[in-house]
Amino acid sequence: MIRRYWWRWLLGLVALIGISWPAYTWTQANIKTLKNTGRSRMAPVIMVPGSSASQNRFDSLITELGKETPKKHSVLKLTVQTDGSIKYSGSIDHNDNEPFIVIGFANNHDGKANIDKQAVWLNTAFKDLVKTYHFNHFYALGHSNGGLIWTLFLERYLKETPKVHIDRLMTIASPYNMESTSTTAKTPMFQELYKYRTGLPESLTVYSIAGTENYTSDGTVPYNSVNYGKYIFQDQVKHFTEITVTGANTAHSDLPQNKQIVSLIRQYLLAENMSDKVQQQNAQRIQH
Repeated sequence: MIRRYWWRWLLGLVALIGISWPAYTWTQANIKTLKNTGRSRMAPVIMVPGSSASQNRFDSLITELGKETPKKHSVLKLTVQTDGSIKYSGSIDHNDNEPFIVIGFANNHDGKANIDKQAVWLNTAFKDLVKTYHFNHFYALGHSNGGLIWTLFLERYLKETPKVHIDRLMTIASPYNMESTSTTAKTPMFQELYKYRTGLPESLTVYSIAGTENYTSDGTVPYNSVNYGKYIFQDQVKHFTEITVTGANTAHSDLPQNKQIVSLIRQYLLAENMSDKVQQQNAQRIQH
């Protein structure tokens, strides 16, 4: 009997697949939508320069990024004064979901005491940006001491804006152990960063980039100091990756516009170049 009516069984199977496949694809699309529920369309890339650098520090980097990115990024610049007031320049286009925002400081001097103050000023600027632009997730980039400022902010101050999450942090030549070349001695700056490391967001992905002219330093920051970042981030964040860049234009001041580093920023930091899988993972982090 089964052999006699095999074609009916086959027809039924085909019909079942025909009915099930659209339902499956709709379900998958709906799951993707649900995962993204609650995420603001805007996810800015917020950049913090190092000591002695102004809000114009990343101009060359932004120009290089603009040469190959599929979408034009608007640029907003902030300078936080010592009294906490903020000067704005530039603007964010209405349809730009991934603008570049640069935060500089009127007091941009080096030293642990100033870096601690700059982390507080970053918090002031960050809160003002969230209040104005209503984003709830972002990407961060810091060059030199800018990476230390970001780390302190994430450890101690981001929790003051609990509904906002950071997706990724990239630091470039950040001296987590300051100017020390030692592999054992720990500076007060490192000790502070290490002390508060448990405050780092557990879902964070971190890329720490080191530049080396001679495999020991970039002419300003010792490689061993950059390498100390692993003691702060490992076992505290979801992913930590250290990348060493060598060759031409690896002097400390050249690193933000170094072609290799520009490529790394484009590949690992800009959302427009991330795979759908990575963006879905980021969406899941927001939900948790």
